[in-house]
Amino acid sequence: MFKNVFGSGFLVRTAHVILTWVITLILFLHDTDLRKQEETGELVKPVLFVLLVLVSVLLYFAVSLMDPGFVLSDDSDVQFTLGVTEEQQDMIPHTSKSLRLRRCGHCLLQQPMRSKHCQTCQHCVRRYDHHCPWIENCVGERNHRWFVLYLAIQLIVLLWGFHMAWSGFAYASTWQLWLRTNSVLLGAAALVAVLSLTVLLLLGSHLYLVSLNTTTWEFMLRHRISYLKHCGADENPFDRGTLRNLWGFFCVWGTVVWEKVYFREDNDPI
Repeated sequence: MFKNVFGSGFLVRTAHVILTWVITLILFLHDTDLRKQEETGELVKPVLFVLLVLVSVLLYFAVSLMDPGFVLSDDSDVQFTLGVTEEQQDMIPHTSKSLRLRRCGHCLLQQPMRSKHCQTCQHCVRRYDHHCPWIENCVGERNHRWFVLYLAIQLIVLLWGFHMAWSGFAYASTWQLWLRTNSVLLGAAALVAVLSLTVLLLLGSHLYLVSLNTTTWEFMLRHRISYLKHCGADENPFDRGTLRNLWGFFCVWGTVVWEKVYFREDNDPI
């Protein structure tokens, strides 16, 4: 279920952890509200901040090392979900939604619908969203919700950290003296601000796509995806309504057979 922590991406994960705790240390070493509360014995907020940082790091490792939904063998359950085999596909009357089950040209496995082969991971991934270089892992069916949760926690930590950095700037009589006095804290605040904006945009885009029950890959390259080519610009065969999409993403565990959703009749329950 989890990859080797010392395998591919070890340097990236190490850099992430070091950067996280260095910035946290800077916030506690300078005259920020966190340090003032720690010195006065008000430990609730400092302890909560450190716990949130720790949770964000643990979530990062979980998402980074987790199996995103690799397709490791032919899935006969998916193949026969619709009651047909590959040979019987030719006997099905052609409709706007009929298509042949795909076999990956790289790993030669039967691809469940919405899966894609990742050239970096060298595996097909169920409900493939994208390959994230920062976690050195794919975001797919098994770890996508954890990736969104990680982004949400990380955003809270970053915004709180920026607020704390802002509170630690010391007064100086000239700009040159101010920059010399606050250079380290200013650098940390600038980095946190850039990361906050990046994570905010990522979180917002993922929540938007989740509410539509589509993926980054499908949203960006739908014109090249076989099962979406025939769909109109605003048609999404997997969309079940915003609330059901969000409920299914965050609250329904287990593998979803997307062929059932794709081939459903409009008046048939899923």
